Amino acid sequence: MKNHELDKSDKIILKTLQAGALIPLSEIAGKAGLSPSSCHRRIKAMEEAGLIMGYGAQLDRKRLGFANEFFVEVSLAAQTEEAFEKFEKAVARVPEILECHLMSGQFDYLLRVVARDAEDYERIHRTRLARLPGLQRIQSSLALRTVKAGSGVPVE
Repeated sequence: MKNHELDKSDKIILKTLQAGALIPLSEIAGKAGLSPSSCHRRIKAMEEAGLIMGYGAQLDRKRLGFANEFFVEVSLAAQTEEAFEKFEKAVARVPEILECHLMSGQFDYLLRVVARDAEDYERIHRTRLARLPGLQRIQSSLALRTVKAGSGVPVE
């Protein structure tokens, strides 16, 4: 099921699920103009096609004590497949790194890192980030405020 094969009902289902995966199936079906069984079949088909990758809770990082968010630009000393693979495997083992993106441009990776406070970030930087394999350069920026955030995809 590719993007161009989605009909209006499929798009409504996807938008509704992105807004809250705990919405009752009957409510999703009603919004999409479908019976609950038809809606359930469509959801299962989109899951099997990989359009819906999973379901999960969105946690409030601040209420959980992670008040600071940093964006970390990383340049590696070598641009080889082996260097990228080693770096990416190491990043996957660091729980404070929420996101890691391979980039084009002036640096190789952009990391999104959470910390409790400045001292906690210093610890993370010293004991985790600076020890990542193949580093040439690290530059950190503190996010002062999140203006827009989301993990959804525009479904129009």
